[in-house]
Amino acid sequence: MLDPALNDRVALVTGASGGIGRAIARGLAAEGAAVACGYGANGEPAQRLAAEIVDGGGRAVALGADLRDAAAGEALVARTRSELGEIDVLVNNAGLGSRRTWEETTLDEFDEAYAVNVRAAFALAQLTLPGMRDRGFGRVLMMSSVAGLTGGIVGPHYAAAKSALHGLTHFLAGRLAGAGVTVNALAPALVKDTGMLPGDPGELARRIPVGRLGRPGEVADLALAVLRNGYITSQVISVDGGMYPH
Repeated sequence: MLDPALNDRVALVTGASGGIGRAIARGLAAEGAAVACGYGANGEPAQRLAAEIVDGGGRAVALGADLRDAAAGEALVARTRSELGEIDVLVNNAGLGSRRTWEETTLDEFDEAYAVNVRAAFALAQLTLPGMRDRGFGRVLMMSSVAGLTGGIVGPHYAAAKSALHGLTHFLAGRLAGAGVTVNALAPALVKDTGMLPGDPGELARRIPVGRLGRPGEVADLALAVLRNGYITSQVISVDGGMYPH
């Protein structure tokens, strides 16, 4: 049975070429949502996913956007509306961050991490939230990281940007909750098939209490549960195999 909260909604998922983004987009389509699969430099996985959804009888489109560009969000939203309709669900999943020490991190790298991880998330929210508020329904999900809670091991630019998403989540959630719009964040740690693993998978798995890397589907399962639920808002929820118990 399709979930009534998501069936016939229009969702925009950024970073849909990565493992987590693909899993969330696929899950939304399975619930009856039309899905815009946003991608950056690597379009082929998102394009294959959109074709898979359409072949299965759903509605989907793959849309490229370089979120380092401040104007890219407006074009991405406009194209989604043109292809699928007004956006009800926004999943800010696109992320950027190469492993650096604090000594190595350049200011350009710091700015680039903020542009993709934070500025683009805010720009997309700012463009889509008014319509959600006016229609009395909306879901925004920020894909953060356990690095935003602990500092992590990728680098200061990545940790600071992901932490900033938490503040943005809380600010927006408190101002939109009464309008039927929820804003939440997930904070995964060390998930395979994402292109974001900062080291050898075997070595990284030994850092995790459950003894293995996470799976994109496990993050997507929680993402879908949060997106279905109208009573969860202003939360940052860890998906980390026990790395950050709280």
